[in-house]
Amino acid sequence: MNGFELNGATALITGGGSGIGRSIALCFARAGARVALAARTQSDIDQVASQCRETGVDALAIATDITVGEDLDHLVSTVTQHFGGLDILINCAGGAGAPKSALEITDEYFTELLHFNLVSRFGLIRRCLPHLLESERASVVTITSVLGRMPDPGFLTSNTINAGLDNMTRELATEFAPRVRFNAIQVGATMTEALAPLLEHGTLQQQMAELTPLKRLGTPEDIAYGALYLCAPSGSWVTGKLLEIDGGQTTTNWPLPMNHFMRDA
Repeated sequence: MNGFELNGATALITGGGSGIGRSIALCFARAGARVALAARTQSDIDQVASQCRETGVDALAIATDITVGEDLDHLVSTVTQHFGGLDILINCAGGAGAPKSALEITDEYFTELLHFNLVSRFGLIRRCLPHLLESERASVVTITSVLGRMPDPGFLTSNTINAGLDNMTRELATEFAPRVRFNAIQVGATMTEALAPLLEHGTLQQQMAELTPLKRLGTPEDIAYGALYLCAPSGSWVTGKLLEIDGGQTTTNWPLPMNHFMRDA
């Protein structure tokens, strides 16, 4: 099982204070990696960093707004100076907003989401690359969504952004092979703090589970194990790929009709 160890590796994880990012951080810490956590809320990442240290590894918690270039500069500088380098980047922080009719999407709203989810993630990759190129085990994993390959009314922004992230992954993998591996995880409906408010409405969670071949929604741990596979020696011959962790979805499992999001005329 040595193929699933990260002993001595340094991993930077955005969105590390909750949900999928938190689970990846804890999973990597248990696998022996030193972890740096970035998120907007200091108290959240402080708590996760403390839990990581309980496994015996070093952990940093750095409050970061990924949309601010100066924050990204400070983040990468702090991590690489503290740990002496960087081996793994988990690009997890993001969020494409609630379902919305295309008629309600303004230029400003779309631009804001594109910057938050696509431009900022590339900006972090660009700042990390000089350090990753010095590593012999460099790996970048971007968390995307099944929506990038699964058109669904009401999800125009999500579909477009995630398709962009998937293609950015393939492009970077091609450009930087064999020195840095780039992969993405296409995540299905996963029970995180971000999804929880929507699941509280009626029987939505049950309906979504029924529309998923494996008859349940995902957990953050499901995604964390996939990230471990891609970043550990187990995934050393994998790059430019989109790992689907989605309960077997081939079509959308979102049961609400388009008119649910349309405003009254």
